[in-house]
Amino acid sequence: MPRTIRPRRSVLYMPGSNARALEKARSLDADGLIFDLEDAVAPDAKEEARKQVCEAVKAGGYGGREVVIRVNGLVTPWGRDDIMQAARSGAHAILLPKVEGAGFIREVLSIMDVAGAPETMAIWCMMETPLAMLHAERIAASSPRLGALVMGTSDLTKDLAAQHTRDRLPMITSLGICMLAARAFDVSILDGVQLDLENMKAFDMACHQGHDMGFDGKTLIHPKQIEAANRIFGPTQEEVEWSQRIIEAHSEAAKEGKGVVVVDGKLIENLHIQEAKRILQLSAAIETLKSGAA
Repeated sequence: MPRTIRPRRSVLYMPGSNARALEKARSLDADGLIFDLEDAVAPDAKEEARKQVCEAVKAGGYGGREVVIRVNGLVTPWGRDDIMQAARSGAHAILLPKVEGAGFIREVLSIMDVAGAPETMAIWCMMETPLAMLHAERIAASSPRLGALVMGTSDLTKDLAAQHTRDRLPMITSLGICMLAARAFDVSILDGVQLDLENMKAFDMACHQGHDMGFDGKTLIHPKQIEAANRIFGPTQEEVEWSQRIIEAHSEAAKEGKGVVVVDGKLIENLHIQEAKRILQLSAAIETLKSGAA
């Protein structure tokens, strides 16, 4: 499924067993919501959480926000039923945990087909194990339904016996591999969560790093992180104005038979115009989301 230009600056995990959280999510400024049936839900609450989440999604009221359900793995007692019910819920996507190869995705696709999942429903994949890193290309290329790769940096750090450092250097190789796979097969990619809720300076640094690497946005664990993620991963007013200027200048140059143009001393080629158009499309999509979520 081709990567669409839609806001994914901030995608917030919400515990599926918490009815108040599901209701509060309707008023938050996050671009996307992940209703979690996996890590955030105790075993004895799994079935009730599934019912609660699917009913909330069917009820709607989330505006233009992208709604995703993270299911339990197929090796668990709840995974198959999670996928069956999520496929019929009206959610935009199903997020699969601990994906390590294309075979797992094919198995999930067969369940979605049996459940009658709409063609527009996407699959998102958690990339959170060393084997997922080694198979990132196969995962990204596995299905037209593949909509996004989601970095699971907490589990990955544990499996690598690495450390959570300020510069995230232990994660750079993994982040880069998944970025290459996502861009090669035209799917979105979201950076992992920041666990320290008190250190917003460190959160800002991680957002800037992810933005600079090319991530579409960041997954979050608390509403207090939304504003910074939206601000850092969204285009600035200066970027929007610059994009408009160079598109206009390049268009005028093209009318004169020129392939390049200089704006404020900077050489502008077609590749810069493609990025400028992406920025303007993203900016327009953010404004549409704001009006739809109000």
